[in-house]
Amino acid sequence: MEMLKTFEQVVKYAESLPSVTVAVAAAADQEVLEAVLDAKKHRIADFLLFGDEERIRSIGLRIGLDLAPGEVVHATSIAQACLLAVTAVSEKRADVLMKGMVQTADFLRAVLNKEKGLRAGKVLSHVASFEVPGFDHLIHVTDPALNVAPELKDKVQILENVIDFCHSLGLPEPKVAVLGAVEVVNPSMQPTLDAAALSQMNRRRQIKGAIVDGPFALDNAVSVESAEHKGIHSPVAGKADVLLVPDIEAGNILYKSMVYFAKAKIGALVLGAKAPIVLTSRADSAEAKLYSIAMAVLQADHFKKR
Repeated sequence: MEMLKTFEQVVKYAESLPSVTVAVAAAADQEVLEAVLDAKKHRIADFLLFGDEERIRSIGLRIGLDLAPGEVVHATSIAQACLLAVTAVSEKRADVLMKGMVQTADFLRAVLNKEKGLRAGKVLSHVASFEVPGFDHLIHVTDPALNVAPELKDKVQILENVIDFCHSLGLPEPKVAVLGAVEVVNPSMQPTLDAAALSQMNRRRQIKGAIVDGPFALDNAVSVESAEHKGIHSPVAGKADVLLVPDIEAGNILYKSMVYFAKAKIGALVLGAKAPIVLTSRADSAEAKLYSIAMAVLQADHFKKR
């Protein structure tokens, strides 16, 4: 498998894989259903849609989405829609879980349900993948949405999650830049100490399947010229595939800067669960949701092969 450098390539590769079934929680939303329609057109997924059946079918009719009787499961509340969708994945009636028009906290409450939830004993983490104008490969940011202030032990698992994710995209050894405000270790700045520890753990083969280095400031993680100007010599410097952010504040700001300033295309997943989970912002476009579904198809195939 060649490295997938654009979302067009991700969707095209997903088209070559066996179709998966996606369970969508709270599907009564036009952007969500447009993504469902697009995914059906590309023949990358089938769907089970949970939520207000009348609204789902009404929106579907308006956008030209033909829904069979068994594709929509009525739910009387958002919470019920989320739990029913999670249960479908837990019981192997679906391969992928997708967040619809529901707040992330409510969605994750169902994901973490003790009886029907999808926890796999790992830290759950979020990855947002960006196709940024001017860059020749996808850039993956983790974790901009779930872990508020991860400690070193959490960052190890966040790294392991994203490394495995990158392997599903044809990146056998992704370059990971551990970000901070500066590119030197400063005992007064915990993110730089964590970065140094993670780098050493990678060198000692405690973290495998990637090249991990840091700390990096953002500029010398993604710009070769900046790294050279500052005299930073590393195989990761200026060439990062993955940006590991120090906390949710930095990650959220970087995520939204990519979308609103850089006009980047985006796809996003939750990693570390028993099945791939599509989790985009409620404000994200149908296109972003399609790209996320395509990445989840690749993840599902990766899970089966692994």
